[in-house]
Amino acid sequence: MAWREILEQKQEIVLATSSKDSKPRAIVVVSLGFVDGKLLIGICLMKTTLENLKENNRISIVVKYGKEYYRIDGKAEIYSSGKYLDVAIEKSNPPLPKQALVVTIEEVFDLDKGEKIL
Repeated sequence: MAWREILEQKQEIVLATSSKDSKPRAIVVVSLGFVDGKLLIGICLMKTTLENLKENNRISIVVKYGKEYYRIDGKAEIYSSGKYLDVAIEKSNPPLPKQALVVTIEEVFDLDKGEKIL
């Protein structure tokens, strides 16, 4: 299955951020598919991650599906209202997100093959 198809599903993924002073943070979140070509993630409880994103919006995601592994790098934006939050709430199960994290994907790496695929 291709990386994009994996993320269209409610798939657990690892989201890594870094503070302005390079302190890393990794958490498990659920992908909610794509809206306007951008990956959507609902934000429920991510206090430190949100603080990091406000200082540094660069993110890295690792996704595993069966024996496939991908790393996705990009930039994240936080939405507290509007279309992205509405879609995140619609696609989520309780607890419902209070904000939406929207990721513009810049690079995708197939970790098994060790090569950039986007």
